[in-house]
Amino acid sequence: MSTVEYPINTDGVGVSGRTLPLSCNSRPLHRVSKVRQQQGISLRSVARKFGQSVQEIRQQEDMHHDMTISDLLRWQKILEVPLVDLLEDPSASLSEPVSKRANLLRVMKTAKAIEESAQGLIVKRLAAMLIQQLIELMPELAEVSPWHSVGQRRTQADVGRIAEHPIPEQFFNDPSL
Repeated sequence: MSTVEYPINTDGVGVSGRTLPLSCNSRPLHRVSKVRQQQGISLRSVARKFGQSVQEIRQQEDMHHDMTISDLLRWQKILEVPLVDLLEDPSASLSEPVSKRANLLRVMKTAKAIEESAQGLIVKRLAAMLIQQLIELMPELAEVSPWHSVGQRRTQADVGRIAEHPIPEQFFNDPSL
């Protein structure tokens, strides 16, 4: 019995130096992006936690990007999901507990946004009751912030671009502008 050797290196490039057709490398490897979106975590937030640029995080999130196990473990820690839920399995969707958590997280964000923007006392009370009931179901939701109503919220520790690159005072005093 003879064996057939295929001239392919581990990097997806043939021995002759030609790149393999896309169909050979098109199988998704992970679903980090899908899980991140379901968890309601922004790219910017992940980039900050990893100490990388949003562009680098976007490249890692590409389902065809071959991540190292240590990268997957970092993602798993930030997304707070079982590692198996980050790996691509075409026959299964996210595990039920992770899916439920993502749904409860979205509901909590909405409830907190309603409470924050409500004008009437009755609506504020109803939103507070809903928030309390959600916390009873899942205590870690107590730390969830509301959806951003306008732009990106910043803490007092965050410094905006204007602080990094202040506008000179003569700009405001220039009559030609």
